[in-house]
Amino acid sequence: MTFNDNITLDTSGVSRGGGGRGVAIGGGLGGFGVVAAIIYFLVTGQVPAGIVGDDYQTAQPGGSDNVTAFEEQCRTGLDANRDPNCRLIAGKNSLDALWDEQLPAEAGIPYVSAHLTLFDGATQTACGTGTSQMGPFYCPGDQTVYIDVSFFNQLTQMGAENSSLAQLYILAHEWGHHIQNQLGILGQINHQDLGENGSMVRSELQADCLAGVWINRASGTIDPDTGVAFLQEPTQEQLRSALAAAQAVGDDTIYENAGMRANPDNFSHGSAESRMKWLDNGMRGGTIASCDTWRPATL
Repeated sequence: MTFNDNITLDTSGVSRGGGGRGVAIGGGLGGFGVVAAIIYFLVTGQVPAGIVGDDYQTAQPGGSDNVTAFEEQCRTGLDANRDPNCRLIAGKNSLDALWDEQLPAEAGIPYVSAHLTLFDGATQTACGTGTSQMGPFYCPGDQTVYIDVSFFNQLTQMGAENSSLAQLYILAHEWGHHIQNQLGILGQINHQDLGENGSMVRSELQADCLAGVWINRASGTIDPDTGVAFLQEPTQEQLRSALAAAQAVGDDTIYENAGMRANPDNFSHGSAESRMKWLDNGMRGGTIASCDTWRPATL
């Protein structure tokens, strides 16, 4: 998607983290290595025990490194259209504007913004040490979305386009987990309940759908400083790129790209078809109510 050039960017609530080497990823991933890390962490709101480092209790919430790091770099929508870091910051601004209105209107609860940490290599979180190999993730312990922007370069390797909307879809998915957290849903998820219709998959597909809600309404979210919409109406090509990104991170697609046979009983995020379906549901429905992945018997 394209930001209007003259909007102003609010970099508060955004910090730069990272620079460390991180820790080895282990615990329950078997021989998958980085592929397994992508399967579990790509576009996920969950950082399960045993995969992060041993410093879980000592991590500082919110990625406290240099909160003002982006003030000079990211000022306008023009910067957002040129720079992936600024694009994510502008995306945060738009997501905040949407959910500040939508969450009270639909759920009757006030919206509290998530923090955004853009890191390089590794960073400390309230969920342990986050690394680039994990992919983007949301940590409910500090209500922070963590993204290493260099991860987006892997999208093309996974069969998707590294487009602006594909990147923003990933951000909006993580924000979807933050909305789930505020709705009290994250605390009810059974992390051991895998499979095509399991609790984990239902959570991930709902986050996909909530990302679709943002896409549906993004061109109507207004920059309070200028009174101009943050984003232009998405083109059909841009919408297809978001759906292609959802397809690329389907459990079956990732298994197949790794040369392995997909086992639906082990799915944690949903098939490519399901991820595209629920993202599309949100894009068409535009409401939290259109994202009830918990009611259907099958997804």
